[in-house]
Amino acid sequence: MPTFRLGELFSGPGGLAFGALQSKSADGRFSVEHVWSSDYDPDSCATYTKNICPEHPDSVICQDVRNLDITSLQDIDAFAYGFPCNSFSNVGEHKGLANEKFGQLYWYGIEVLRRFKPKWFIAENVSGIKSAGNNDFQIILKDMRDSGYELTVHQYHAEDYGIPQTRHRVIIVGIREDLNVKFHVPNPADFKDIDISSQTALLNIPINAPNNEIRAISDKIVERLSYIPPGQNIWQADDVMPAHLKINTKTKISQIYRKLDPNKPSYTITASGGGGTFGYHWSNRELTNRERARIQTFPDNYEFVGKYASVRKQIGMAVPCKLSQVVVTAILNSFAGIEYNHIKPNILL
Repeated sequence: MPTFRLGELFSGPGGLAFGALQSKSADGRFSVEHVWSSDYDPDSCATYTKNICPEHPDSVICQDVRNLDITSLQDIDAFAYGFPCNSFSNVGEHKGLANEKFGQLYWYGIEVLRRFKPKWFIAENVSGIKSAGNNDFQIILKDMRDSGYELTVHQYHAEDYGIPQTRHRVIIVGIREDLNVKFHVPNPADFKDIDISSQTALLNIPINAPNNEIRAISDKIVERLSYIPPGQNIWQADDVMPAHLKINTKTKISQIYRKLDPNKPSYTITASGGGGTFGYHWSNRELTNRERARIQTFPDNYEFVGKYASVRKQIGMAVPCKLSQVVVTAILNSFAGIEYNHIKPNILL
């Protein structure tokens, strides 16, 4: 069975990789195997190793990509990278490639493409990358095309693909241009019958599931949450909120003390943030990290390494496993020559 050898930069805790490794073409002929990965965060590297490649810990290189010797890496024929999004997030200042220190990190992926010439690659970023300043997005796409790849660029809505979360991300799939393979965006209509409600997503979590501790919150926060209806945030409950529970900030971010609606998918799980941004259950408590992981479609036996805040960050930064699996399965079907339901990409080059 043809197996694509996968390398990955900015691998995080392994959401993209785990989804890829679960993927197979419809005829069972094509699959993916891990070869190497790299990330700078020790806890993320430990999580990746524990769940993706416990028998090959040396294949996870934990260091700043700017110090990584790309020439020393093993040959690969598939590549994945969710390059850092600090320059492109809608919450950020859109400083872009010229001024933001993280802005140039995508280039290390370009070096991988030019050295190893993998048959395909997948790159993921926040939707804000489309409107990054100084034409940054087009610069990145041109560098990818100039490396020898035909690109398909699409903003995926995770909730349309059976994931219990409204998470919108740009995913770039590149197929080496000398290959007679055409990738298509998988049709979300194939996933419309999946129950993506938060209640179903968080149902029956095993008592002994890892990373499932409930973090204590103050009585004041519990009282504040009690005035907020499921699915709403503190601003929407302003009319009924007692004065001593109200908060005053210049920026009214929608995530502040926002509770899940049990009958709807979760809002976007984030990696970090201060008070009121942790994500809240409809029963007036903070979500556990395992619940966050469920929303990101990690299996219950996927154990995250690190303290509470580190685990929260890892989960929030990850690609939902099942979204990765959807896209990579479509890639494998493309290489197998198998027709599948598809739609036109919503980002035209």
